[in-house]
Amino acid sequence: MGSTVEQPVTRQDLEDELRRTVGGAGEKVEARRRGIVTVVVVGGAVALLVAYLLGRRIGRVRSTVVEIRRI
Repeated sequence: MGSTVEQPVTRQDLEDELRRTVGGAGEKVEARRRGIVTVVVVGGAVALLVAYLLGRRIGRVRSTVVEIRRI
């Protein structure tokens, strides 16, 4: 068996390999960042509105009216 000398892995080697693996995905995300943020904000606002409206409805259905009469 022949012995091989292994080179230590450098930070630059890792960065290069990561860039090759990821490809242009990071650039695509940067280009669409504004649209993504807008969708997330609008989606959050809609979710809050739906939760508020459902909470009001459930509160009305479950609320009990108690009458106290004095005899």
